[in-house]
Parts: sequence; C-alpha cells; structure tokens
Amino acid sequence: MARGLLDLYWVLCWLCVLLMVETVSGAGGPSAGTRISSQFPASGVNQSPVVDCREVCGLNASNRCDFVRSNPDCRSEGGYLDYLEGIFCHFPPDLLPLAITLYAFWLLYLFLILGVTAAKFFCPNLSAISTTLKLSHNVAGVTFLAFGNGAPDIFSALVAFSDPRTAGLAFGALFGAGVLVTTVVAGGIAILHPFTVASRPFLRDIIFYMGAVFLIFTALYRGRVTLAWALGYLGFYVFYVVTVVLCTWIYQWQQRRSLVYSMPGTPEILSGSEEDQVSSNTNSYDYGEEYRPLLFYQETTAQILLQALNPLDYRKWRTKSVYWRVLKVFKLPVEFLLLLTVPVVDPDKEDGNWKRPLNCLHLAISPLFLVLTLQSGAYGVYEIGGLFPVWAVVVIAGTALAAVTFFATSNSEPPRLHWLFAFLGFLTSALWINAAATEVVNILRSLGVVFRLSNTVLGLTLLAWGNSIGDVFSDFTLARQGYPRMAFSACFGGIIFNILVGVGLGCLLQISRGHVEVELEPDGLLVWVLAGTLGLSLVCSLVSVPLQCFQLNRVYGCCLLLLYLTFLLVALLTEFGVIHLKTV
Repeated sequence: MARGLLDLYWVLCWLCVLLMVETVSGAGGPSAGTRISSQFPASGVNQSPVVDCREVCGLNASNRCDFVRSNPDCRSEGGYLDYLEGIFCHFPPDLLPLAITLYAFWLLYLFLILGVTAAKFFCPNLSAISTTLKLSHNVAGVTFLAFGNGAPDIFSALVAFSDPRTAGLAFGALFGAGVLVTTVVAGGIAILHPFTVASRPFLRDIIFYMGAVFLIFTALYRGRVTLAWALGYLGFYVFYVVTVVLCTWIYQWQQRRSLVYSMPGTPEILSGSEEDQVSSNTNSYDYGEEYRPLLFYQETTAQILLQALNPLDYRKWRTKSVYWRVLKVFKLPVEFLLLLTVPVVDPDKEDGNWKRPLNCLHLAISPLFLVLTLQSGAYGVYEIGGLFPVWAVVVIAGTALAAVTFFATSNSEPPRLHWLFAFLGFLTSALWINAAATEVVNILRSLGVVFRLSNTVLGLTLLAWGNSIGDVFSDFTLARQGYPRMAFSACFGGIIFNILVGVGLGCLLQISRGHVEVELEPDGLLVWVLAGTLGLSLVCSLVSVPLQCFQLNRVYGCCLLLLYLTFLLVALLTEFGVIHLKTV
C-alpha cells in the first residue's frame, strides 16, 4: 500500500508539471488571447461583424480572400500556417480541388508525424521516466504509458479546447475514438481470435468508462465546465488509478495465499514466463553477430554521430516488403529531424542509448526547439529589453552546456545524470506532438469551412480515425499473434485516460488562463447522437459479455461492427439534416 501511495504521489506531481508547462505556453505572450465568448481582441485593424466563416463558400470568388482576412471567425489561434488564407487567397478558384488534395496529403503526413513521434520518441522516454521513478508496472501502464499511447488524442483535445469554435473537434474526436475502439477494435479482436476475457478487469474498466461518459454527458447537458467539474474529471481518473493499484495488490495477495497451499512441483507453480524463456532461448539467434567485425576497434566521435543520426537500418531494408520501404521513405525526413532534436533514453540497453556527440548536440538544439515551438515561436522571437532575442540566449546557454558535457564525458560510458535526458526528450517530443496536433486541428477546421461540415463530424471521423489508426493496427497485430486478452484490455484502459484527462485538463488549462468557466456549445443533435452511441455500445458490452460467460466470439464481433456502421450512417444523416429535431 505504501508503494502504491508513493506511485500516486509521483503521478500527481507529473500532472502538475504538465499543467504548468501548458499554462506557461498559453498564458500571456504575444499571441495569447484565447477566448471563451465571442469577443475578439482588438488587433489594430477595422473589425468586421463576426460572421460564420462557413459562409465564405457562398460568396463570389473575388470576395472570398477579403472575407477570410477580415472576418475574425476565420482566424486561427495557433499554428504556423493559415490554411484558409492559403485556399482562398493563394489558389485560384479553378484550382480549389488541387488545394484540397494537397491539404489532404499534408493531413496524412501530419498523422504520420504524430505516430512516429509518439511511438519512437515519446513513449520510450515516458517508459524511461517511469523506470527512473521506480513506478510499478500497473501504475505506469495506466498513467505514463497511457499518456504516451493517447498523446495524439490528448494534445489534439488540448488544442481544440483552446478555441470555442473548435471545441466540437475535441468532443467529436474523444467520443468518436471511444466508439471506434469499443466497437471496431473490440469487435475485430473477437473476430480475429475468439477468446475468454478476464472478468474482473473487464467489469472494472467498462464501469469506470461508463462513469466517465456520464460525467462528460452531464457537462454537455449543463453547457459549461467549472473549475470543480474540471478537477472532478481528473480526480475521477486518479480514483481509477487507485482502484487499479488496489485490485492488483488484492489479486497478488490472493495468488500468494493460493501458492502457500499448493503442492510443490504442481503445474500451478510453473509460470508461463519460464516456458516462454526456454522456447525463446532455443529458437532465438542473434543475426547481428554475422555483421560484427572480427577485430575489435574503437569508433570515432564522428562515426558515432553519423550512425546515431542515420534513421535507416540497411539490414531491415533488405528484408522488408515494398510497402514498408515506401512508408519508410516518407518517414525518413521526420525521423532524422526527431533524432536531431529529441534525445531518447533506453534503460534496457547497457549504455542507456548514450551517444555522446549526439546527446551533446541535443543540449544545444532541443532547448532552441522548445522556445521556437512554444506559442508557435512567439516566445522565441521575443526580444529581452528590446535588444536581445530569447532564442539567442538559449543558443548561447545550450552551446555552453553542450561543450561542458562533451569534455566532461566519454563515448564509452554514460554520465551519472544521463537519466535527465529522458525528461528533456519527454518535453521536446511533447512539443513536437503539440505542434503537429495544432496543425491537424487547423487544417480540419479549414476543410470543415470548405465543405460546410461541423467540427463534431470532422472530429468523429477524420481526427478520430487518424489518431486511432495506430491503436487499431497494434491491437489487431496482438490478436493475430495470440494475445487477444492483452489487446482487448488496451481498448478500455487507454480511452478512459483520453476522455477524462483530455476534457478535464483541457478545460482546466482554459480556466487557469483567467476564465471563470468553459462554455460548451455542442453542434446540435450530432453530439447527443455521438454520446448516446458510445453509452449504448458500453451498455451492450456490459450486458452481453457476462451473458456469454465472458467468452467473446465472432458473432459478438460482427454485432459490434454493425453497430459502428449504423452509428456512422445516423451521424452523417444527422449532419446533412435528414435526421433532425422538430421545432415547436
């Protein structure tokens, strides 16, 4: 119990750190001014009446550019590119399909950036941090690793909640991802590999998820989120973490008691891990031995740097399929920039992934990247006293620290404080994800303006699909490899974190910037259809799975897929006005 309370203490500390980082990046500053009402700050130009930006497509082609530039509703709160101005001011009307096609490819590439950053840089650093803090596997799984797996969803929600015009994207993405995971992913796992689900963890997770959906549903019904409610969402997740810890402790205690009364040498004593270890030792072969030189030689600093910055493994390249090679070509530029800016600490390696020249380079480049991405670079170009820019101060300080580290360390042995690079990598990769998520939200809003779609339907389709595609493939792969129970458990554990922390932390950050409460303006009937479908899928699983004695078969999976297709049909019919509420 003491260990669990200590783990909970570290989790709360890290939530506070994340809150402070986001508050610093959003409060004050040259481009601050997040609004909850429809009031817009004066910008030194003549303010036009606030008109819905979707009306731009109904204007003449010659007036669209002026409308986008003068209408406050068409302005983006963050990001590096103005997508609406690009469509209506830099592309002729005849080339509008070309602009939309280019935006669609850029959106896919942004999703690729999110996936690569989260999988290869964000999650490993979070794992290293949890190892450094000596967190138990269960607490790390429902906190740091859940945050790593749901990083695209969380950051997309935080960015969307920063502007009331895009808040529908957050609800659409969080609810849409929930419906997708609890129907398509769970159903696909049951179809690929029928299995018997663990009863107690399943009931625990689904009951907590139903409680989370009910809390969000209540917030939508009230139309606002106060400080107490935002803290309540985060507190409810902390309560879920404590419950997981207690359930794990009780289960282990029961296992120890059962082992005391069991006879030595019985099959109950033999753990499956020992059998797996024997089989893995007999079937494994280190093919890397063939590529190692016969004579030992010491790599130079330049060779270590070039090898560390090379994102391509030539041995894998020769053995992989054409599809993998094509995808790798698109990943190479992103992986190179990530290797250049984000340090990665791997506790499983003997040297902890210590690369002396590259890690010293990180000390100069990563802080510069941090200041150039906070508030889309507004803090980086800010001049201290009107003379010296912040980025120059960061470059000087980072270069000095890198020089001291380079001459005080060696290539062969990592320094004592190497674990601090995990925290630097965590912050840098988080800002990478935040920057990509900001562009995703802005480009989806621009597509919604062009096609006159609500933010909610964009969130529950494109944003939810894009952020969840990695989870879909990973869970299906686990099911094919014979681990359906593990994949099914991941379906519910991660989305509880996403919905509670996404909404709770997003609203809390807005309240911390001086707002009394966050006003919620759901896009009509569609949000209620979305929330109702998610609740219905959970209720169906809660009732049907125990009735099947927790045995999930292909019929159950097909029913879940049919439910998702029906939901998509109803959502699209509601979006286009075929299904609507009668006005009295």
